[in-house]
Amino acid sequence: MILQIIKLKSSLPEKELLIRAKERQPQFEAIPGLLQKYYVKTGQPDQYGGIYIWDSQESLNAYRESDLAKSIPEAYEIIEAPDIEIMDILFQLRNK
Repeated sequence: MILQIIKLKSSLPEKELLIRAKERQPQFEAIPGLLQKYYVKTGQPDQYGGIYIWDSQESLNAYRESDLAKSIPEAYEIIEAPDIEIMDILFQLRNK
């Protein structure tokens, strides 16, 4: 499994950012290989993020090439390049 953490700064008010995120939720739910996504607020002014859990590097790579991924800067009115970290998950503490 792959962990992807994205932090971004948005020019949108938080209420509008959440509306847009909720509108796009079904598109993210339909992504093959995306096991989970957490929408987060970082504690820094105007900075939000997404924590993604992928089943494989291949699924992450396919998503990164998708129109949905490429639409994120415009959809959330990002004001600077996002900070992206990718890590391999060695094991998880709890299973469902």
